[in-house]
Amino acid sequence: MGEGKGSTVVHILVIALSLTAFGFAIAAERRRSTGTIITDNVNATYCVYDSDVATGYGVGAFLFLFSSQTLLMGVTKCMCFGKPLAPGGSRAWSIIYFSSSWLTFLIAEACLLAGATKNAYHTKYRHVIYASNWTCESLRKGVFIAGAVFVVFNMILNVYYYMYFTKATSQAARKTNRASSTVGMAGYT
Repeated sequence: MGEGKGSTVVHILVIALSLTAFGFAIAAERRRSTGTIITDNVNATYCVYDSDVATGYGVGAFLFLFSSQTLLMGVTKCMCFGKPLAPGGSRAWSIIYFSSSWLTFLIAEACLLAGATKNAYHTKYRHVIYASNWTCESLRKGVFIAGAVFVVFNMILNVYYYMYFTKATSQAARKTNRASSTVGMAGYT
């Protein structure tokens, strides 16, 4: 492992899990359920929604992103436990990337979960309508796309967080291994 570079396996796994989450989010957006108005034999109008595939894709994206974040936080011990970080620029950047990573993670997960929930709601339940001017509700365009964008931001921030975290921990380890210089305080005899 190079100085401050981190484990290549961790980098690859974080990127692979994040890109899989991104792919699932894009697939969920493309397969959002849509409704069509149906009139039955007693002249009642209601909405019938097509497949529920987008909900599964949204949940899949949620779980893959969660796995990516959990893996990285497990390896780095959530930055709070484990090896100390050496003071300096690497520690400052790792704190900034850590905080930003959690912010984008929470936003992405909220978008993915909200999209999957709202899509499932419209897919599972049908409402009887007696209005002449009615359109079937469906999930707004862009909810899963917003989640996908924040998944990519999260992936980039996680890669930089891990890179600066390992650099800061390796600097701290080198500083503690150095022979400490001391000033002798004993008097001459």
